[in-house]
Amino acid sequence: MPEIPSRYTGPGLVDLQMNGYCGFDFNSDPDTWKADDFQRMASALKSRGVAAVLPAIITDDSELMKYRASKFDAILKDNPELESIFPGLHIEGPFISPEDGPRGAHPEAFCSTPDDLPCFLSDLQKASGNRIKMFTLAPEIKGVMDIIGEADGMDICVGIGHTSAAPSILDKAVHYGARISTHLGNGSHQTLPRHDNYIQYQLSLDSLFASFIADGHHIPFYTLKNYIRTKGADRSVLVTDAISAADVGPGVYRLGNEEVVVRDDLHVSKPGEPNLAGSALTLDCAVLNIVSHCDVPFDSAWKMASKIPASLVGLTALPEVSVNISRDGFELIKQE
Repeated sequence: MPEIPSRYTGPGLVDLQMNGYCGFDFNSDPDTWKADDFQRMASALKSRGVAAVLPAIITDDSELMKYRASKFDAILKDNPELESIFPGLHIEGPFISPEDGPRGAHPEAFCSTPDDLPCFLSDLQKASGNRIKMFTLAPEIKGVMDIIGEADGMDICVGIGHTSAAPSILDKAVHYGARISTHLGNGSHQTLPRHDNYIQYQLSLDSLFASFIADGHHIPFYTLKNYIRTKGADRSVLVTDAISAADVGPGVYRLGNEEVVVRDDLHVSKPGEPNLAGSALTLDCAVLNIVSHCDVPFDSAWKMASKIPASLVGLTALPEVSVNISRDGFELIKQE
């Protein structure tokens, strides 16, 4: 196993996909959101060495998704500290596969096509105050190629996710501007052909980055080790896909309108269903996990959770952080 230092200084960590944190759900009723909730999350994130997070607004009624985006903008306006740690949004859906498996925990009722929701991206970007940094969609959905081109033209990082697209469609998505596979290996069928499948094909596309949820539940660590070796550490990104249970612990939580259960081992799923529904992972622990279980050198693991994701969404001035490191994660060293 590569050595894990007891203290480290580097650019702050960046999480491109977080559904919730520290008891707060970014897909809850926006009328209940308060700036104090964001301040509390910001303090807890900073204490773990996290410098920036993209809250994920997931598949839901389109007007409610826009309302959440507008409430996010309203809370961040005129607050440079919050704008720094929450620099933008990750929109995940509603243009995703409605199939069981690829759909993941997203509600089927709101899986849509661009024909169903004309002007959705431009309206959402306007509602957010131009804060959308990333947009995940399934390229096989009718009309999505045009959305990929539109998003790319807005300097939004396009992610391929919750998809069962054929190789030719994946190639076309990359041609139109897709840059990353979102939580690759998840949001997929429980059973796939052994070799000929959309996960393997995305791994083979050298132009695509890939994000991974390194909690040991979403992908077995030995499989994740193979994925990172194939994609390369310089094109691999660590994300949490965390729900509100992150940094809280086991229990019953909400993810939007859905109830999810977090076990003692931090496995997250809807009651009685096999599909995972986000994670209770923190980004510092993701770094430690791939060093401990996937033989990734610590410096490389840190970059996978800092400089590499930052570059994908245009964050060019990450603050430097110093942390003490234990098996439980990172603890920010207070600057004098």
